[in-house]
Amino acid sequence: MDGRILVVDDDRDMCELLHDDLSTRNFDVTWYTSGADAFDALQKTNVDVVVTDVNMPEMDGIEFCDRVVSNWPDVPVIVFTAFGNMDMAVEAIRAGAYDFITKPFEMDILALMLERALKHHILQEQVKTLSEAIDGARHFYPMIGESPPMLAFIDQLKRIADSEISVLVTGESGTGKELVARGLHRQSSRSQKPFVAINCAALPENLLESELFGHERGAFTDARTARKGLIMQAHGGTLFFDEIGDFPLTLQPKLLRALEEREIRPVGGNQEIPFDVRVIAATNRDLEVAIEEGRFREDLYFRINVIQLELPPLRTRSGDILLLAQHFIEQFAKRAGKAVKGLGEPVADKLLAYSWPGNVRELRNAMERAVALTLYEQITVEDLPEKIRAYHSTDIVIGGENPSELITMEALEQQYILHVFKAVGGNRTLAARILGFDRKTLYRKMQRYGLAEDDIDI
Repeated sequence: MDGRILVVDDDRDMCELLHDDLSTRNFDVTWYTSGADAFDALQKTNVDVVVTDVNMPEMDGIEFCDRVVSNWPDVPVIVFTAFGNMDMAVEAIRAGAYDFITKPFEMDILALMLERALKHHILQEQVKTLSEAIDGARHFYPMIGESPPMLAFIDQLKRIADSEISVLVTGESGTGKELVARGLHRQSSRSQKPFVAINCAALPENLLESELFGHERGAFTDARTARKGLIMQAHGGTLFFDEIGDFPLTLQPKLLRALEEREIRPVGGNQEIPFDVRVIAATNRDLEVAIEEGRFREDLYFRINVIQLELPPLRTRSGDILLLAQHFIEQFAKRAGKAVKGLGEPVADKLLAYSWPGNVRELRNAMERAVALTLYEQITVEDLPEKIRAYHSTDIVIGGENPSELITMEALEQQYILHVFKAVGGNRTLAARILGFDRKTLYRKMQRYGLAEDDIDI
């Protein structure tokens, strides 16, 4: 196993013995008979693990260990102690030693300890690298990303953050559309004013009107006092309509008039009240299709869609998956008070191979679960949900020389339409654009191949 090991022992013969044996095990060993000389060397070169004896003249092993841990906290230190001297071993651990071994010892046992310490050091380095990347990727708080799709998206956010323009954020469920809205609010001149979010899908239609516009006393049964609506609560700040595609059709004309006139009339009221808000809306629905089907007003669509931002799905942001995973691990480990540092290569391979239909929300949930279940400093494959552990890619691959494996053009078209439809999260307008069809042609082909939307597992 490769690894740079620094040995410190005032017994020259012991140093040479360790050098010769560990070198045969593929460790790169350097040794010193003085703690002061070894400390000077550490300031000029990088090592992965330090091994030191306790009983040494001038600078003993405890002092040396303490100085190493203080200056290079990510470098594990293994301490040699005399047989039966547990007090010295405890003192070494208090000084920050990673582990200790009593003399005389078997070389196989020392080699196993070095391998474990080396893995710990590599993990610490990986965590440090990912954490630094997270800090560097925080181009637009709270969004995290350094993949090309995300960098392009963040560039758009920066350009419009401090404007008054209405924004429509589109994207699949779980991509973080509300985070985008909150980020725009934080970076705007309205940041010290309220940010009010309205979930258009969560409120029943008979409550939404009074919740949104407010009501006067006596406007309806149980309206014992006047109540300020969410629009007025957001006065001076940002009003966020989440899932705007589910906004009731019967209330859309009143909302449109309010946004155009910048005035509202509470339920049961007689006077118009002016308000000042920036409007941001979000949806995972295809509003153009909703307009064609008569479920959404075209004039309202143009009012909220002055600028449209399409948030990329996680499967197109492979460069961000490990960054986000590390961010969530640190977040949940701190919350749970657990010493979970990061994830290993097998876990990284599983995360990168998975298609993430639930996007960032699914990744967040998977990491929260993993931190709660893991027994180690490092997330293991067994800590991941079963569907991630057992995932196999269904990407279309064209190739093969065996005639029995080849398929017809009709079957290939059917597979590819299904593949594109899944890739765009069921957005028929975008799927048709990618395939080069008009929407009617896409519908006809879906009917021909029996690809009803309800049958497609997006």
